[in-house]
Amino acid sequence: QVQLVESGGGLVQAGGSLRLSCAASGRTFSPYAMGWFRQAPGKEREFVAAITWSGGSTYYADSVKGRFTISRDNAKNMVYLQMNNLKPEDTAVYYCAATHQSLVTMSSRYNYWGQGTQVTVSS
Repeated sequence: QVQLVESGGGLVQAGGSLRLSCAASGRTFSPYAMGWFRQAPGKEREFVAAITWSGGSTYYADSVKGRFTISRDNAKNMVYLQMNNLKPEDTAVYYCAATHQSLVTMSSRYNYWGQGTQVTVSS
């Protein structure tokens, strides 16, 4: 089992920045690729970004490409999502997740999930 806990969400004005963190515990963190997803009220959960276990490759949804950056520190069992130039449409609960696979965008391919952290962007 891997336990994931997100933090760093909050209220920010459009154009601002936030850095989300995800702390992992339990089984060894490194073999897992990690992803960030988000879910807005009344909408399905959607893929945001993913990173391989080594951190050498990343993948982003078109809607966040160029604004968000995913990274990880395996020594600290942490994964991060730096979010810049935030827009009101980025408002959602953000979840981190772990998968045995690599750079997958489908939420069903992820094995472990955190509880989520709320991000609200005001216009």
